[in-house]
Amino acid sequence: MVDGRVIVSFCMAAVLSHVGNAEPSAADAARPLAMRVESELFAGDSEPVARSLTLFRDGVAWDFLELPEADGSGMRLAEIALHDPARERVVVIDPRRHVKTQVEAIRLERLSVSLATWARGSDDRLVRWAGGPDFADGMTETDEAIELAGPRVRYAVDYEAAPSPEAAAAYRKFADSALLLRALIHPGGIPPFPRLALNRRLEAANAIPTEVTLDVEPRLVPIGGSTGRMRCVHRVHPAILAADVARIEEAEAEVAAAEAVDLPTFAAPAKN
Repeated sequence: MVDGRVIVSFCMAAVLSHVGNAEPSAADAARPLAMRVESELFAGDSEPVARSLTLFRDGVAWDFLELPEADGSGMRLAEIALHDPARERVVVIDPRRHVKTQVEAIRLERLSVSLATWARGSDDRLVRWAGGPDFADGMTETDEAIELAGPRVRYAVDYEAAPSPEAAAAYRKFADSALLLRALIHPGGIPPFPRLALNRRLEAANAIPTEVTLDVEPRLVPIGGSTGRMRCVHRVHPAILAADVARIEEAEAEVAAAEAVDLPTFAAPAKN
């Protein structure tokens, strides 16, 4: 089975926006940022291999990840992540085991440095290329799309204008953090630096992606444990619902009640 926690990282910034391209009003600019992002990840032509709901409220982002049940009976809530940039931390909760772990922002920054150093020294051309730091030679842009091509790999990003610069910046910050968090807790796949570079270009253009596709040559499938094509489609709404507020309150209660454990304990496979 494809592990959505590993391959979901490639599309963390992909958003299908229905908010239009109109300039925000003064009232909108003064209103605290709140939005919801519904996500589906597809591997090849399969049914969704992961779903997530990301809620932005009060300066933090709550990310609820669902993965397929082992018996094929549907999706289950597998992980909750609280991205809290003001406190420079991410809190990750396993709701089934009722445990949590905290990752400081400085740890993710150090991971980025060490992972880039490792990737740039790799014997594999793709991994070495993905270590960066410069992807300009492989990047082509139009008014609505960006492509980034490397050895045996291609990213294609369709995008449109973000509802506000604040929305573009908040999503980029969440997406970057989520990419590095996945690399730390669930290592595997292509290093995250090509996606980080795309995220920078999109924020600079005040843009939000509408769809992200990753094509990898089939012989590289063992690197990510997935099919050769992955596609991520999200829907963003410029507000959160009453049900979302209730879900955040439930997640806050789960954070308070969950047992704090270190990262190796949290990341260890659950015992049957």
